[in-house]
This record gives sequence, C-alpha cells and structure tokens, in this order.
Amino acid sequence: MRIRPRRTSTLALACALTLAACGLSLAGTAAARSLPHGPHQAAPQAAAGGQAAAGGAEGHRAGRAGARGTLVDAELRYSLPEPSDAADELVASGFDGGVAAYGVDAYRLTYRTVDREGEPTTASGLLVLPRTGRAALPTVSFAHGSGVHRDDAPSMQRASFVTGPAVGYAAAGYAAVAPDYLGMGLGPGSHPWMDIPSETSASLDMLRAARQFAPQAGHRLSRDVLITGFSQGASAAVGLARALEAGEDRWFQATALAPVSGAYDFAGTELPALLDGRLDPKWSTMYLAYALTSFNRQTGGAVYADPAEVFRSPYDRTMDELFDGTHQGPEVMAGTPDTVDALLTPHGRALLAAPTGALAEALRATSGVCRDWTPEVPVRLYYARGDEQALTENTAGCAAAFRAAGAEAGVVDLGEVDYEGSRHVGSSVAALPETIRWFDSLLGHRP
Repeated sequence: MRIRPRRTSTLALACALTLAACGLSLAGTAAARSLPHGPHQAAPQAAAGGQAAAGGAEGHRAGRAGARGTLVDAELRYSLPEPSDAADELVASGFDGGVAAYGVDAYRLTYRTVDREGEPTTASGLLVLPRTGRAALPTVSFAHGSGVHRDDAPSMQRASFVTGPAVGYAAAGYAAVAPDYLGMGLGPGSHPWMDIPSETSASLDMLRAARQFAPQAGHRLSRDVLITGFSQGASAAVGLARALEAGEDRWFQATALAPVSGAYDFAGTELPALLDGRLDPKWSTMYLAYALTSFNRQTGGAVYADPAEVFRSPYDRTMDELFDGTHQGPEVMAGTPDTVDALLTPHGRALLAAPTGALAEALRATSGVCRDWTPEVPVRLYYARGDEQALTENTAGCAAAFRAAGAEAGVVDLGEVDYEGSRHVGSSVAALPETIRWFDSLLGHRP
C-alpha cells in the first residue's frame, strides 16, 4: 500500500446544504493543491497487511473482501507545511486559527467495512496528521454533521466547514480521524442517514485503517481515542464510544466523549420539535424530508410505497430524487418548501408524530443512543443556547440518561454563539477550541 499523490487540480469546496454542517452558507470553489510530503515524513513504504493487531471483536466479517478496517488506498489530499498555513486554512473554513501549533498533512483513506446488513463494502474518510517529530500521536475521532450530497464529506472537500474540525485537531497535535460514513465520499450506494449502527462501524473501521496507514507517514496512533462529533456526528460519536467501551476493538479504547449539538433522541425529542414549530421552519422541512426518504430506503420501501402517501404535490414527485445523494445544497434548498404543512400530507405528519411499524423500528437505535449504557470515560456534552436545528432538550435528556445510569456527564453551554446566522453551526465553531482545551487537560499537556 503506497501513498498515491493527488492528481486532480481542483476540488469543489461548496458547503452546499450539509444541513447540520454548513447552515445556510452555500457554494464556492477553490483550487486544492497537492504539496510534497513534509520533511518530517518517512518515505512511503508498504503497509503491514491484515488487521490482527488492530482488529476488533472477531464477530467481524472478513470474507474474501478482507478484514474490516483493512486499508485499500491512501491518497495525499493536501499539505499545510507551517502552523500559519493551518491557521489560514482554519480561518477560511470558519474556525479559530489560534488552535494551530503545527502544520498538517491530510490523507484520504479508503478501507474495508460492512454495510447495514453486515455485508462487505468500502468507505472513505479523512486522516489529518500533525507535522511533528513525535512518532506516537493521541487520536481524535471526529464525526461530521449531515450532508445531502455524497461530496459533503471530510475527504472530499478542502477549506470547508466539514473539514475544519479535523484540520483543527491535527494542527493542535492530534491524529484526527474523520469518517465520511457509508454512501458518502468514495463509498458505494446511498447514505443511510441517522443510522447509528452503520455510522459506528464506519467510524471504528476508519480508526483501524488510520492505524494501519500511520506508519507510512512516520507515526503511530495511541490506544486512547478522544471522541467527538457534531450534530448527526454527535450521535455517531456516542455510538463509537459505546462500541469501544464494549470491547469491539482489541487495540483502541475510548478515553473521553465530547459530542456537540446532537439530536440524541431523534424520535422522542427532535421529531416533535421539527413538526410543531419549535425549530427553524425551513430546516424542519428539510430534516423531515430527509428522514422520510432515508428511512424509506433503509427499510426497503416499508415506510411508504408511494411518495404521495407522505408528501403533498408537487413534492411527492421530487423528494426521493432530491435526497438521493447526487444533488447539491442549493438544489435541495430550492426544491423544498418553506413550511412543514406545505411538505407533508396528514398521513405523513401523523406517521412522524407517532411512528409505527418499520419507521418506529428504524428509529429505535437512532433515538436510544444515550440510554441503557453507563459511560466509564469522562463525558462533556456541548450545546448552544437557542439552537435552531437541534433542540437543546436533546442534550439535557442525554446527560440525564447518563447520570441516571450512574455516570458523570458534564454539560457545557457554549452560549448564544452564531456563525452566518446559525447558532447550531456556531456551536461547532465554538466547540473546537473548547474541546481541544479539555482534551489537552485530560492528557495533562498539549500534544
């Protein structure tokens, strides 16, 4: 396995819709440069095959396609040689450049994982490594917010909101591991939005692939993983922490959990707020349309047989295609109505208000990620007051569930933060330096 330098000269940097990741900020493009390897890097060499050392609980399917987490391909996406370059990249992404202490190198990894049915597939993700002489690196796993286009993923963009946290953690001295999720980036098929089990497996297998690749860049990943994620990725982060604490990997272990602005109780807390007007009406229509179309795909068409059952005309003719992963944010913004009543039929509203059958089953894991589990690692849940997309009661409910189970769970109010008119997106901006400071304090030093 050799590092393959990137040959494409340009990269779309549109935030597009990315729902919980870019707020209402839309398109833009910029050149994406591929710079030589930094002086700290070892010459690329063949990676050790197999995952015996890095593998997880061996209920994992190996099969002809290879073990879960096996590295398939690695591609240098871009290099930011100096701390000032990383700081400039962060500022261009909307984040605080003051966290940058190192230059970084960013790689797209493609790796083996499993789909929702446990069958072999591949996924991609972004690994960002600091330009430091230290071989051993503490690891941060960052799970990104929702996206409607398959390119709304960390490994597919540059200087964008979805890449900012990974660059920021690496520039602060951590190995930053950011999965794209199934059906996003270079992964085949459609993206199973808000499917926590597949987000968890994709995140865990991305960690394994990153561990396999890191020696090619002159590093090795420590056992301890500091876990965070934003919005959709907040629930994915909780899922990964649960998996690691359950012993699903023989090498990696959870060290801290710091999710940001999650919809942890999607069915019981978030859906009612989307339906009754407590959240922004435009975002509500898009999240509800995304939920119906995605869960219908995930259940093989068991949520509705005809879109007209749940969507009013003319949206019954367009929603399935609009949310198929091939449409950019501006198209989705223009193609959805401004109010929930204009989108949903009475049956569609009733189904979301009181899910039954296949929809209720699909929502069970999505809505119970904080329940029936006692975290053994330090936990801080971050949120922004007045969040217009993720009801803050989600955070309060998750913290209450953890405390009821006997765990200590801190709640951090980031305040009335704002980024381009969105407090939801502003919470991700504000959380980056806050989580870095907390992670540093847990380590006892800045990496």
